[in-house]
Amino acid sequence: MLKLFKLLGNKRLFILLMGLILFIAVMGFTLGSRTKLSWPEKFVKDTVGFVQYVFYKPAGYVAGLFEDISELHALQEENEQLKIALSHYTRDKAYYNWIEQENERLKNDLKFTNAQKEMYDYTWKIAHVISVNDDPVNRTIVLNIGGREGVKEGMAVSSAEGLVGIVSHVSNFTATVKLVTTMDARDPNSNGIAVTAQGKENQIFGVIESFDKTSGNFLMSRIDDKKTLAEGDLIVSSGIGGVFPRGMIIGKVTDIQVGEFGLTYTATVKPAASFTDWKELFVVFAPEAEKE
Repeated sequence: MLKLFKLLGNKRLFILLMGLILFIAVMGFTLGSRTKLSWPEKFVKDTVGFVQYVFYKPAGYVAGLFEDISELHALQEENEQLKIALSHYTRDKAYYNWIEQENERLKNDLKFTNAQKEMYDYTWKIAHVISVNDDPVNRTIVLNIGGREGVKEGMAVSSAEGLVGIVSHVSNFTATVKLVTTMDARDPNSNGIAVTAQGKENQIFGVIESFDKTSGNFLMSRIDDKKTLAEGDLIVSSGIGGVFPRGMIIGKVTDIQVGEFGLTYTATVKPAASFTDWKELFVVFAPEAEKE
């Protein structure tokens, strides 16, 4: 109580306090009873807005600065990764060029014929699917290129991901492709694919001659040694037999089992190609053998 009396005893402070209370009361009354502001009210409102702008604008710049620094850090990390990838590409490119030059030199030393040099020099011609036959027994697709473009029966057809099928019929403007998903070991008209594991020092060979429609996987059989194959290995066509060109990607190994009679092994291979979403496909033109 004594402090309150002392405060009230200070006339200047008392008058200032009462004026502030009266000003707030008048402001509340005027704002509650009307929508149009007087010039003092506008002055106060504009002053407060200006102060907020002065303080908030730098705060926004500071927040944006920290955000830019964070994005710059992420950009720097991405740049480092791209530099590493570029260095790997440069190294692999140099190694590839060295192998290519050595290969060419050895071919010349061994006096390879032109036919031997061009044996695996394939040409890929792009094609589009114009129709699909969903017959489960004989599923085929029709492409928009044919005999006019040099397409012939027996040519392999691949997507960007992997082998799709083989040309079974050709007209002047179209080509019918029998899909590899129709392969059946019990069908005498079904062509098996001689395959190998890419990148293996000890070459392993096998045959893909059937497709399991239930699991959606190929079955690779006639594998002599299980140790030469592992899950995740990339399986490609070996070119043996001449039906499918060498190096066509088939898929990856997901499982290895003992064969039917326990003498060999079989492997489950998940297809690399998609057989549902058709986009661009490629007909593979392999060089033909020279006739004597």
